[in-house]
Amino acid sequence: MKKKKGILIANIGTPDKPEPKEVKAYLKNFLGDHRVIDTPRWKWLPILHGIILNTRPKKSAALYKEIWTDEGSPLLVYTKSQAKQLQERFPDYMVRYGMGYSSPTIADSLTEMANAGVEDITVIPLFPQYSTTTTASVNDAVFRHYLKQENMPSLRLIREFTDHPMYIDLLVDQIKKGVAKHQPDRLVISYHGIPVSYVEKGDPYKDQCQATTDGILAKLELEIPWMVTYQSTFGKAEWIKPALDQTLVGLPEKGVENVLIITPGFVSDCIETIEEIEAENRGYFIENGGKVFNYIHPFNDDPKFIDLLEALVREA
Repeated sequence: MKKKKGILIANIGTPDKPEPKEVKAYLKNFLGDHRVIDTPRWKWLPILHGIILNTRPKKSAALYKEIWTDEGSPLLVYTKSQAKQLQERFPDYMVRYGMGYSSPTIADSLTEMANAGVEDITVIPLFPQYSTTTTASVNDAVFRHYLKQENMPSLRLIREFTDHPMYIDLLVDQIKKGVAKHQPDRLVISYHGIPVSYVEKGDPYKDQCQATTDGILAKLELEIPWMVTYQSTFGKAEWIKPALDQTLVGLPEKGVENVLIITPGFVSDCIETIEEIEAENRGYFIENGGKVFNYIHPFNDDPKFIDLLEALVREA
């Protein structure tokens, strides 16, 4: 008897509403995960519950309100669209999406699949580069769910698509078009940062970012200078460098007035791309003498990105 198959695409998640209460619930789940913050629980949880969850939600809610659309959070909107398009590519499969720290949860979607009789599931964490803070956290959620179940389906876990030819080609095409349109002085390839200690413990994320960069440059005949940076630092720990914000502050005094930013680690727009890149980091550059700042948005629901997801399923 032929097994009924399913596909689960997974991302980090987003608050249900751009309000302090919902943001607090989301941050409690996100920042409470030992994969995200690996500080010993006895040390970290009092900080999280005593300080961060009492101060950060209000500020973060204000930022989420700035990026919120009529349809909801951009990350959720695009993930829904990605799942819908992927379902059209696989009419005989059950395609769902799940979030690591918000609704619908990964467990919710896996339960729905089980109730529908799905016995073979391909899981695609929507993170091109593997990290314990992202891909591993999705895998944790999957296996945590099945620890409580009597019946576990066949699972295919996509670990990364760091240097997949289709992924690299999509990035190269974006950069070519961006350079031709904006004529920048400098291309900045920015990845989400992680603490140095994670790399020292064996997280391959930084190496995978380098592999993506190498793949891009191997196919891109770039006539302007380029550089790699890391963004979204948090807390007092040492993070991998150079930092995007500090880089943008210093570029104008070096004669760089026109920058083009691309963030290969994000496949959908979210608060880190819309608010942090386009608002906050744009401000750092312009306030320090920069003239032109342009950002290449993630793939979002571009059908060519769905082509890549389809390929990952068929190759699994």
